[in-house]
Amino acid sequence: MQADSSRRRGSTATAYAILTLTALLWAGNAVAGKWAVGEVSPQALTTLRWLFAFGLLAVIARRQVAAEWPRLAVRWRYVLLMGASGYTVFASLFYAAGARTTALNVALLQGAVPIFVMLLNFLVRGAGVKGWQIVGAAVTLAGVAVASSHGDLNALLHLSFNLGDGLMLTACLVYAGYTVALPSRPKVSGLAFFTGLALAALLSSLPPLAAEWAAGRLIWPSLQVGWPLVAFVALGPSLLAQLSFIRGVELIGPNRAGLFVNLVPVFGAGLAVLLAGEPFDAFDGLALALVLGGILIAETAGRRAATK
Repeated sequence: MQADSSRRRGSTATAYAILTLTALLWAGNAVAGKWAVGEVSPQALTTLRWLFAFGLLAVIARRQVAAEWPRLAVRWRYVLLMGASGYTVFASLFYAAGARTTALNVALLQGAVPIFVMLLNFLVRGAGVKGWQIVGAAVTLAGVAVASSHGDLNALLHLSFNLGDGLMLTACLVYAGYTVALPSRPKVSGLAFFTGLALAALLSSLPPLAAEWAAGRLIWPSLQVGWPLVAFVALGPSLLAQLSFIRGVELIGPNRAGLFVNLVPVFGAGLAVLLAGEPFDAFDGLALALVLGGILIAETAGRRAATK
């Protein structure tokens, strides 16, 4: 009994570490997206990031994929749907939303991901949600609001919603569905599974890339800025972060892992301080405290539920 308890604590600590890393890398992806404007077009960036990620995986994971191919191939429809929806569709909707609404709205609406995860997990699996988990999710969402608005209550009171916001909510729902479906993945290693997802993401990114080219909006990466950004998003947000998120969901489940998404805007504000020289003020500290406090509240309830 004591050994089981120690293993659970070790697994939880590992999940916290890798999910925090995931959020940090996704925040870096948001910064990279801003720097990419004019240096590489959105769909070119999406296709190239998955081309690079899959190419690397094809080398380092070839033995695992070859050994586990029969179990992976029999679930090819699931793998294709997960890679296309969780990566390509989400990214396309995210980029489209960003072009049609404010950065404040995008960040705030991204806070809906954990709520959608809990709702879908209940509808699909009947997974109950404790009252304190809901409280924790609400507190993290308050932290997102503070981080996104920099404490400007007037900005929050005068929010307006448009087509871009609808696209962002759809993107959040798509990624929540991906998160909830992760525990049903084929019984293969995480590396082999993710190689399949990366291939699915690459293939499904080609039609949007063709549409971008046909519309005359394709920008091939610039040498000094564009290609380094492609390399970063391929290795960090695409490869390491997605592998980490898959493992985090495996360790503590979709509901608990989903809350860490709300660290993204907080880390984004922190990266703006470090990389762009923006001042760190009391509202940045408050946002971080709220998000971490909300995760702590929800996690305490989640751990109690898991041990019953």
